[in-house]
Amino acid sequence: MEIIETIKEQIASNTVLLYMKGAPNAPQCGFSARAAQALMGCGEKFAYVDILQNPEIRTNLPKYANWPTFPQLWVGGELVGGSDIISEMYEKGELQTLIKDAVEKAGA
Repeated sequence: MEIIETIKEQIASNTVLLYMKGAPNAPQCGFSARAAQALMGCGEKFAYVDILQNPEIRTNLPKYANWPTFPQLWVGGELVGGSDIISEMYEKGELQTLIKDAVEKAGA
């Protein structure tokens, strides 16, 4: 059960957290690349966890989140969704607002 505690801690201690394959500057799949690009386009700092380097997280996070795929974006402790949702929200301008508001709230 330790890995679930690690996941909870990561989500709690990072306002904007992307679980992805690879790193934002070196993504290992197209979906992770799209998600990271959208996040970088929001202009706020974000944390990431490379699930390829963390097989326990890769195995257990889908069960914890009840979300089967990666990437997964968490903002303010809440699961936002995966690549399609992230891209759609970014195109509508909703992702920028969500992240900006969460970062401001966390800093308050």
